[in-house]
Amino acid sequence: MGPSVSPAAARISKPSWRDPRLLVGILLVFLSVAGVVALLGNADKTTQVYAAREDIAVGQMVTAEDLSIVKVRLDEVEAGYVSVEDGLSAGKVALQRVARNQLLPRESLGNADALKRKPVAISMDQELPTQAVPGARVDVWIAMPGTGTAYDNPQLLLPGAEISEITHGATTLGASKTTSVLVLVTDAQMPKLLGAQANKAKVSVVWNPAGLAS
Repeated sequence: MGPSVSPAAARISKPSWRDPRLLVGILLVFLSVAGVVALLGNADKTTQVYAAREDIAVGQMVTAEDLSIVKVRLDEVEAGYVSVEDGLSAGKVALQRVARNQLLPRESLGNADALKRKPVAISMDQELPTQAVPGARVDVWIAMPGTGTAYDNPQLLLPGAEISEITHGATTLGASKTTSVLVLVTDAQMPKLLGAQANKAKVSVVWNPAGLAS
């Protein structure tokens, strides 16, 4: 009688490359590695886009000096922002306000002749409401000069005008502080505002909490 082979020896025999269990195991390893690589690749799918270094006002010429470059993941909304790969077109102005550190939307840039609103400076001696900041909406009231030193009743001239920029200064002798508020005005509104300023009307700015535009 020949030598017998124990069950234990059969179990530890060297596996064959034709063993379907070995092939399935190798396939699972490859699939697992491919899944991890794909996951890491998607997680690192970022795009270099432009962001505003400081607030960019409507009508301001936008150059590379006004922008910083950031890497972000935008996915399906990527087409809505100006990427570094596409580049920044020369001679473009801001058609809408872009706040500091905000990504630069494509629709915010255009040619100067596309501006529907233009910034007009209003000089004021009185304090502005704390809510009156660039981007906020305000109502502009005027009171025309009346008889003597009196003024006529105030009238609402620009409801819901957007503030473009605010600058603070002082008179030549430093006796009183003045504030220059740039509000965005349409061509249709322009004659009334410029006419009121030319006739030395008293102009007041009131915060519009509803943000209703004219």
